[in-house]
Amino acid sequence: MPNITIQWFAGRTTEQKRELTRAITEAVVKIGKTSPDQVHIVFQDVEKTNWGWNGKLAVD
Repeated sequence: MPNITIQWFAGRTTEQKRELTRAITEAVVKIGKTSPDQVHIVFQDVEKTNWGWNGKLAVD
């Protein structure tokens, strides 16, 4: 069963998540030869104050 985690900055709408869930599920079903009920997707919305890279916070 494919488990997909998406970590990204907070601020996307429910509709954007819905559309991405649909597109990812379709791709995994087609390429991975599985059924839609086996594809699990978790969105982790992270505030920019909690995300760092390149020696600084994303909020900076």
